[in-house]
Amino acid sequence: MAGLEALQAVQFVTRKGKRFAVLSAEDWEALIEWLEILEDAQIAREAFAELKAAKGNRVRAGWRKWDEVESELA
Repeated sequence: MAGLEALQAVQFVTRKGKRFAVLSAEDWEALIEWLEILEDAQIAREAFAELKAAKGNRVRAGWRKWDEVESELA
């Protein structure tokens, strides 16, 4: 289920004057995944904008070589 579908599946309940959103665990996980994809897409757009501003020069854009960062991810 896509994130937008998960949002549309939300049900609302009111308890002691407070309104709560209720959704299934599966819908919650779909929503989190959707938000992570949106975040990743924004990061990619920013990185490619920086690369374009650096006229394709990865070093000037601040991109690092895989060999330099691989150990940081382990």
